[in-house]
Order: sequence, then structure tokens, then C-alpha cells
Amino acid sequence: MPGGNRKNRTFLGRLPLPERTFVTDALRTETVGGMVLLAAAAIALVWANTPLSSAYESIRDFHFGIEALGLDLSVAHWTADGLLAIFFFVAGAELKRELVVGELRHPGTAVLPVVAAACGMAIPALLYGLVATSLGGTWNGWAVPMATDIAFALGVLAVIDTHLPSALRAFLLTLAVVDDLGAIVVIALFYTSTINFAALIGAVLGLGLFFHLHDRRRVHGWYWYLPLALVIWGLTYASGVHATVAGVAMGLLLRVAKDGERGRRPAEHIAHLVRPVSAGVAVPVFALFAAGVSVSGDTLGDVVSRPEPLGVALGLAAGKVLGIFGGSYLAVRFTRARLSPDLAWADVIAVAMLAGIGFTVSLLIGELAYPNPADLEHIKAAVLLGSLASALLACVLLRARNSKYRRLYEEENLDEDADGIPDIYQRHSAAPDTPNEDRTRRSGNSGNPAARER
Repeated sequence: MPGGNRKNRTFLGRLPLPERTFVTDALRTETVGGMVLLAAAAIALVWANTPLSSAYESIRDFHFGIEALGLDLSVAHWTADGLLAIFFFVAGAELKRELVVGELRHPGTAVLPVVAAACGMAIPALLYGLVATSLGGTWNGWAVPMATDIAFALGVLAVIDTHLPSALRAFLLTLAVVDDLGAIVVIALFYTSTINFAALIGAVLGLGLFFHLHDRRRVHGWYWYLPLALVIWGLTYASGVHATVAGVAMGLLLRVAKDGERGRRPAEHIAHLVRPVSAGVAVPVFALFAAGVSVSGDTLGDVVSRPEPLGVALGLAAGKVLGIFGGSYLAVRFTRARLSPDLAWADVIAVAMLAGIGFTVSLLIGELAYPNPADLEHIKAAVLLGSLASALLACVLLRARNSKYRRLYEEENLDEDADGIPDIYQRHSAAPDTPNEDRTRRSGNSGNPAARER
């Protein structure tokens, strides 16, 4: 590997303290939301497979809204187009933060997780196509196995009580954020049939006003932005573009420069406020009305015998791990990077398997790709089966490595002098794992996340 005497970059090395603080805060909420999501999915599955299944279908298909505005939608439709816009808003804010002040702003540190995420989207799509078309199926569902459900994955981690190091958690978060961006691009480009240009222009003008008020005029107050967001969402829906695109667009427009009045970056502050609504309400309610499929021997038989469902299940359970691990290995092999000495490639495989849980966004894309209810039922079952297989395989590997993770976790969090900064970040004699961490230490601001403001 090239590099000579030049110091190699570390892949999955210790995070700079400000980045670790942000990741810990973000994932703490997502973990709680993941537990709620698991419960909602379980309730949906039980409800849909009992004598009360007719009540479940009646509630899911109940329509309400403003018919004059074209918004007389079913409960399931409202959760997919409305509540998931909140989820994508948070995803857009997280991506904006990563691109401006996070690890993705440095090409050297961004290339590894981005290559891994890109391969983790491409390989499942290709595997789906190979499986489905070779068995006489179509390419319709190629995008279904592309996504990673960070909340569901963190819920699984909480259930098995593993002490995953912050570097691996951050890697998983980056994979999910890039996947979410890829998913919204796919939805916008491939699942938009007709365009109402008047409504689309109105939505774009609304986004321009949002940007002007937030970034240029620095206007505060949710009472300005909530009505404007609803108008933007409604116009996006009316334009024919999937309404969740409005959420990610507004998230990407959030300002990431320092907000002197609040003492933290606006994008971080707003995402911090909205994330509990997204993780604890929006995503679980969507799951409640999307995951209710009939689970029977015939349904499972159809998953493994029909081309498209089999392609989806294999894309999640096998394509994700092949793509993410293969992309990570090749990126390390052909750059000056080296894997952190505290970890092994088995850890990358475990996280790649965990990323095969594609629940929320996979179900959303499945609904767009398969409007026929009978076909959709099989695709949803395939998503559940593929995600469950990925979760079980990941749990086996993660539990086998948990003693190692526990030791690393305790080292990361040891604070003997009780000053609020883990001791490992105050050992100036230790060689830094990343150039970012070295600069943070030398600046003397390792404990102050605001010190890296731009």
C-alpha cells in the first residue's frame, strides 16, 4: 500500500471529542426511538395476524383530510408522506452538519465511509436485479434493499446490550445518513411520474423564503417556520414529487454556522429538538401502519420462491454486508488508510450486517415500487425477513466480540478526575488516531464542541 514514511490515516480510529459528543447525543435519542420502533413493528405484526386484523386494515385505510386540496389521504398514506417528512428533515440536518463541520468535510476522512455507503447501496440493488431477473422477475424493486434503518439497528443493539465503540457507532450513523440521502434521490428521480410545475415552482419559492428567513435574516421562532413548512410540504405533495423530499430539502437548508445567541449551531439545535419527535413518534407510527403483514407459511414460501421478494431479502441480508465490507476493504487497500489496531475486520462485517436492517425506508420505497396490494404484501414480508436475518447474524458476531467492546467502551468513558472530559483525550503523549483529533488537542479546545465552530 502506498504511503512510504507518511503517517497513514486510521479507519475507525478514535473520534475527536466534539464529534464523539455529537454522535453520543444523537444516538442516545435514536436508541430510545429504536426501542419504540421495535415495539410498534411487533404490535403491527401481532395485530395483523389475529382476528382483529380487519380492525387494523380499517384504521390503516381510513381516509381523512382536506379533499379540496387533494389531501384526503388514508392513515397509512399520511404516515408515509407526512410523518416521514419529519424523519427526512432530521436526516437532511444531520447530513448538512456532517458536510460542513463534521467528519465528511475532510475528503481524506470522508472517502472511506462514503465509499462503503455507496457500495452498500449499489451491491444490494445489483444483487436484487441479478436474482429477480434470472428467475423471470423485474427490476421494479431494485431500490428497496438499499437503505439502512439506524433506529431499528440501535434498538437491536440496546436489546442485546452490546458496548459498541463510538467509532463503530459513528460509522453506522454515517452509513445511514448517506443511505437516507441516496434514498431520497432515488425517490425523487425514479418514483415521480407526473409533475405539476406550478406547484413545484411554489414549493421552490417556499424553500427560498425558508432559506432567506433562516440563513439571511436570522429570524427565530417556530411559529414562522412551522406554517411555512406545512405549505412547502403541501406544494411538494401537489407537484407530484414525493412529499418527503420537502423534509430533506429544508434540513439541508439549515444554517450550520455558530449561533452566538444560543451558543450552538442552529442545525444541531433544531435537529436536537426535532429528533425525539422523529425517532419517538413519526417513525414508530409509520411502522405501526406499514409493518402489519400477514405472516404465514404461504407468505414466507412466496418470499423464497418469487423473484422480486427473494431479491429484496437477499439484497438486505447478503448484499448489504458484501457491499459495505467490500467497499471498506477496497477503500482501505487503495488509500493510505489502516484499520484501527483496536478493531478487526470482523467488526466491520458485524456493522455491515447490522446495516442490512432496512426497515423504515425499505418499506417506504416498497410502497412506491409496488402499488398493487398483493405484490406489496410479499415485498413487505421480504423486507421483514431480510432485516430479521441481518439482525440475527449481526447479534451473533457482536455478542461474540462484546468483551472486547466493553473494554474499549470503558477506556473511552473513564474520567478519574471527574472533569467531564474522558481521560483518554487528555493523554497528550498518546499518538492521535486522526489528524482532526491532533488539531483539536493542540488547540486546547478538546472539551468544547463550540470551539470548532466556523
